[in-house]
Amino acid sequence: MHRTVENLINIESKIKSSLTNVKLPKIIAVSKTFDIDKIIPLIKHGHLDFGENKVQEAIDKWTAIKQKNSEIKLHMIGKLQTNKVKFAVKIFDYIHSVDSEKLAKKISEEQKKINKKIKIFIQVNIGSEDQKSGIKKNQLNDLINFAKKIGLDVIGIMCIPPLNEDPKIYFKEMLKLKELNNFNDLSMGMSSDYLDACKFNSTFLRIGSSIFGIRS
Repeated sequence: MHRTVENLINIESKIKSSLTNVKLPKIIAVSKTFDIDKIIPLIKHGHLDFGENKVQEAIDKWTAIKQKNSEIKLHMIGKLQTNKVKFAVKIFDYIHSVDSEKLAKKISEEQKKINKKIKIFIQVNIGSEDQKSGIKKNQLNDLINFAKKIGLDVIGIMCIPPLNEDPKIYFKEMLKLKELNNFNDLSMGMSSDYLDACKFNSTFLRIGSSIFGIRS
């Protein structure tokens, strides 16, 4: 068995043993910077959700694979520039990083052109950090309403909590925001904090290094 598959099974086992009576979250295997030979064993194992943070890398790596396997779901988890949206909507099934009306509008325009409905997460700057992407908490409702009005399929909210702080504080806050907005989905939890995220009902975990190893 390939090491990436062993790592994934180990993560799934840890999640199952830490959760009771809760629907298991989807694991997005964050494959950015990793070659396809590391990814193929996971696909053969039956894993279907993968994350990339650069549009061009996703196109180069995934176009042929997705044509052969239409069940694979590709998640855009990095910052998306408006000039890359027309390419992003063709290859991605989910975008986790919508954080402005300008970006929402561009996605709406481009997906209409190809008659495709992308699943959207609004990224929240939950720690109010200047250097991080994401909408401010006090502007979240306006962006959600705007995105829905222009026809986006907004399914939930996403965050990256501040480094070197207890993520549980921020996960708890995200859970409240999710419930206030009647969303089913929460995109939060990475290699270092996915078990904590599970405790606050995250439905999509974005896990890279714990599956693929440390990026060189």
